[in-house]
Amino acid sequence: MIVVTGAAGFIGSCIVARLNERGRTDLVLVDHIDEAKEKNIAHKQYARYYDKRVFLESVSRDEFDPSVEAVIHMGACSSTTLQDAQYFRQNNFEYTRTLAQWAVKHGVRFIYASSAATYGDGSAGYKDDEATIRRLRPLNLYGQSKQDFDLWVLDHGLADKMAGLKFFNVFGPNEYHKGDMRSVVAKAWQKVAEEGRMELFKSYRKDYRDGEQKRDFIYVKDAVDIVLFFFDQPRLNGIFNAGTGQARTWNDLANALFAAVGKPPDIRYIDMPKDLEKRYQYFTQADMTRLRQTGYARDFLPLEGAVADYAGYLESQRYW
Repeated sequence: MIVVTGAAGFIGSCIVARLNERGRTDLVLVDHIDEAKEKNIAHKQYARYYDKRVFLESVSRDEFDPSVEAVIHMGACSSTTLQDAQYFRQNNFEYTRTLAQWAVKHGVRFIYASSAATYGDGSAGYKDDEATIRRLRPLNLYGQSKQDFDLWVLDHGLADKMAGLKFFNVFGPNEYHKGDMRSVVAKAWQKVAEEGRMELFKSYRKDYRDGEQKRDFIYVKDAVDIVLFFFDQPRLNGIFNAGTGQARTWNDLANALFAAVGKPPDIRYIDMPKDLEKRYQYFTQADMTRLRQTGYARDFLPLEGAVADYAGYLESQRYW
């Protein structure tokens, strides 16, 4: 039996799909499903579903069956604009801590989602070693909630008992329910396909031209591959980056999308919301050295190929 939290969400539902492809249907799905997320598990095969609060209560009382093979914990609030510190504390940090403590107590494999949002403005670099992690200063409450849990893991000497994955800019199928937190590809595809234009934020730093801000974009299929690598290697633990190791510009992303839909590029640069200007990451690039040293050898899909694959999905509106 495998528990997947956030199972109706973006990465979680893609993990469930891949596990189903492997023939695994002995899955316990955990989430808080609303109408927007129902499609993500509509055709998935699983043994049982728990609302996230019911599941937490069961784990907190130590009533949940500890014979499960693993807990893949993807459930969290991922909004980078929400300003509710107490909610992030309860939903992201305390929830994850409770599951981690239960898993360690019962010797259950625990894999959890951290985030590149922990790296803040990048001034401490993008290595995933302990010394760097301890220096990080996130720019938003979401990133801080992930940083707080990473530090809890390190402070309690648990990095050798679980696997944490710092996901960089993940995009791909099953993110439609995320609203304004969807990737730029998801938000821009229709306008590009129908009107032949899209918008990107202007730059407010002299060292970056408009659209030349850079991100480490990773396709969700590659992100799932990393998760399942750690699932398949239950003795491999620590906190690791989950990116591609290659930063690309937003202009690169936009040009890839125009190419995918067969339209000439027409990019309009718009003002960034004032509350975002001081919390905006201008550059992210995962240092993938430690992951590669574990033996992870798969190549990552190039940005242009990933965008083309996703654009085809968006056009067909099939659910992967």
